[in-house]
Amino acid sequence: MKAWQRRGRYIVYYSIGMEATATLTRLPDDPAALQALVLAMGRQCDEVAQRCDDAVRQRDEWQVKFQNSENEKQSIELARQALEIEKQKLELARQEMEVEKLRLEVELLRLRKLYYGPRADRLQTPGDLAQLLLDFAVELEARPVNLADLPPADAAAPVDVATVRRVRRGRRNLADAANLPVLRQEHDLPDAEKPCPCCGTQRQRIGQDVTWQVEYIPGHFQRIEHLRFKYACPHCEHNAENPNIVLADKPAQPIDKGMAGPGLLAYIVTSKYADYLPLYRLENIFARNGFAIDRAALSVWCGDVADLLQPLHELMIQRMLESHVISTDDTIMPLLWPGKTKQARMWVYLGDDLHPYNVFDFTMSRSRDGPANFLKNYRQTLLADAYGGYDGVVVGNGMTRAGCWAHARRKFVDAETTQPAIAAEAVAMIRQLYAVEDRAQALSDQDRLALRQTQSQPLLDRLHERLVIWQAPLLPKHPMAQAINYTLNQWPELNVFASDGAVPIDNNVGEREMKRVALNRNYAEPMIMRSNWWKTA
Repeated sequence: MKAWQRRGRYIVYYSIGMEATATLTRLPDDPAALQALVLAMGRQCDEVAQRCDDAVRQRDEWQVKFQNSENEKQSIELARQALEIEKQKLELARQEMEVEKLRLEVELLRLRKLYYGPRADRLQTPGDLAQLLLDFAVELEARPVNLADLPPADAAAPVDVATVRRVRRGRRNLADAANLPVLRQEHDLPDAEKPCPCCGTQRQRIGQDVTWQVEYIPGHFQRIEHLRFKYACPHCEHNAENPNIVLADKPAQPIDKGMAGPGLLAYIVTSKYADYLPLYRLENIFARNGFAIDRAALSVWCGDVADLLQPLHELMIQRMLESHVISTDDTIMPLLWPGKTKQARMWVYLGDDLHPYNVFDFTMSRSRDGPANFLKNYRQTLLADAYGGYDGVVVGNGMTRAGCWAHARRKFVDAETTQPAIAAEAVAMIRQLYAVEDRAQALSDQDRLALRQTQSQPLLDRLHERLVIWQAPLLPKHPMAQAINYTLNQWPELNVFASDGAVPIDNNVGEREMKRVALNRNYAEPMIMRSNWWKTA
């Protein structure tokens, strides 16, 4: 027999055992017995229903516990994932801090080298010297032996000591004074000392002792008075006619109606821009020599000389732009401006060997408009550093941009402390490129190109492979990664010299020309713009 009973929201299935079923097939005739049987079956059904309710309740409790455990498990997994993400963030932050620490160390070493160390780009690791010696030994063993360089067979004989030239220690020939003008000064005995102290006879001159001394006579100022005579016809004047007055001419002067002569102007400009003497020092030097003049007047004279030489400057630009290769560089040039000094720029452009002119150009900023306007009619090769402003100058103008290997090498030298092994290998390979350039220095452009194709190009291919390998495990902000990225980003420009024998391997000649600007900038006054506001200030 099966019975269904709804209890609450559950449907309870009651099953009566075989004994009860068998009992139900024989129902008693006595009402009391039948009533007792029904009551017993009801109690049995209630017990079964209670057990079912307990089972359902226990199932529900287990489901709740299971759901709670699943939720807790998911919460734990989410917490674990959050901790893993936080761990990754902390690890990334640690790596970034480590990279920043390396960058600051590299910057500190660079600044210490700038102020206290040598300017040459050399590695500082102890193994660098050993590597240099090893490379020298390998190259020495690889050189062929020339029989003409070998000593003769009897070279083992004892050396004659008398034939060995000994260098005398002591005073050396300090300077070449043979081309200096000579002022002869004779030193004679007083007349009272010329008689012999023994017999009183007048002593005779038998020789002379000659010694040399170099003296400096300071320059001096002199005032040149120009007298221009006037002539007139007295006869015409007597007859009340035109006297025909004529004034004598004098030589043309660099500054019309100015008191500065050409020699003084040349001395001021040379002292300021070639000898790096600021105008306030020239003012003191002139005052010590008896000519006191304010440096404002000296500054005005420098501007007048610049205006006078403007045609020569334009001619130099015209000839320099005919070069096959032009080297350029720039640096900061302070400019006095109302309110505060502005950071203007000074650019240098150098022609090739056939057009050996170095031209300077001043701009108000470092924007690409400066070189773009200066090189607007140029269509050949521009040698420069990795400044991005040159990209806009070269693209679309038919120019070829060449890179500088000295800048690339300097990046590896600056990052040496972070990865000494990579720096040593990179600098060694770049040194091999420069060794090829040393051998090609005296060759023509065609022969130099052939040598670069056979020796430098394989070195460049091998260096590129090593750069890609070194780049993979490094973080992007790592100092050595930045050095590698700098080289790889400039790789087409850095390979131009291997396809053109006239292109130098670096732009050191441009940087050397910038030194004079840097010296004038460090030891002289800021530049003054010759404009209306300055003239009225």
